Amino acid sequence: MSPSDLPSVRLRPEIVALPAYRQGKAASASAFKLSSNENPFDPLPGVVEAVNAVSAFNRYPDASALALRERLSARFGVSADQVHIGAGSVALLSQLILAAAGPGDEVLYSWRSFEAYPSLVTVAGATSVTVPNRADHGHDLPAMAARITPRTRVVIVCSPNNPTGVIVTADEFDAFMAVVPADLLVVLDEAYAEFVSDPAAVNGPSLLERYPNLVVLRTFSKAYGLAGLRVGYAIGPVGILDAARATAIPLSVTGQASAAALASLDAEAELLARVGVIAARRDDIRTALVDSGLNIPHSQANFVWLPLGEETDATTRRFTDAGLVVRPFHPEGIRVSIGEEESVATLLQICAEIVSDLPTGHPARRLG
Repeated sequence: MSPSDLPSVRLRPEIVALPAYRQGKAASASAFKLSSNENPFDPLPGVVEAVNAVSAFNRYPDASALALRERLSARFGVSADQVHIGAGSVALLSQLILAAAGPGDEVLYSWRSFEAYPSLVTVAGATSVTVPNRADHGHDLPAMAARITPRTRVVIVCSPNNPTGVIVTADEFDAFMAVVPADLLVVLDEAYAEFVSDPAAVNGPSLLERYPNLVVLRTFSKAYGLAGLRVGYAIGPVGILDAARATAIPLSVTGQASAAALASLDAEAELLARVGVIAARRDDIRTALVDSGLNIPHSQANFVWLPLGEETDATTRRFTDAGLVVRPFHPEGIRVSIGEEESVATLLQICAEIVSDLPTGHPARRLG
């Protein structure tokens, strides 16, 4: 920020210093956008029709998205009040943090994880406490449990973890919850749950009766292809969700978003078949990358993680030059979304070239 850009009024210094959320870079018409974990399939015609049918722009939407809450409550065997709808799961996480943590409080999460977490905590006035990922790029839950203090107000667990794709297993999560204080809010961020094929993975909704301090977040942005409409949901105890609702900006979920989510649930079989195609493509890409000599984690999301360290920026330029827009997180690595089938050959070619250029002993280079 240049001196001329400094604010002329008194603002919170930690907010002024906070970098804005950086969206995945846009792609030109000739490039593939593999930077934002979007669903590469076009919206289903029935979903588009449902959105177009909501034409009363002069009227406010249903503030609580009751029809969608009732549909989801029936699916998960909870009451409608145990479901909260927001403008994407990240908005719901913001509300939960605001409801639980303020100045002097701590919010605990693994790192690297979703890049919005630090900003959400700072905006609430709380302090982030981070625990490094394990060597396999997953959550070190025992180490996280050891960092809980009387000041901890929220713990965020992300499975599959964004941007590394590694799951938390059900056994790991149960062992973690066994030592977490019963009055500490635990948020299980499952934005990519539909892409998971590993039966050992934690499944948040099935645990809600067991853990009254647990809230599960999910979204329609990824698997259901509604990223541009911004609609996600939280499932959890009524008292916790009521507190989150109290912090929410009213009327944030549009009628079009609610209609699209309901239509997507109607078309779920077709949409989940597309998810299966993406998951299979992910597994094929990872196998090819490992065979080429890359040491990368076992992703269960709709992306793969390339832990390239200091080679991140140079490699990002190589992808861009080849027509692939990816998401760099310097100096840790690159997240590559699973996109169109036509992008795969170029992705594998560039990665094969990368391996040959990595120095011996680089963490991203597979031994043997």
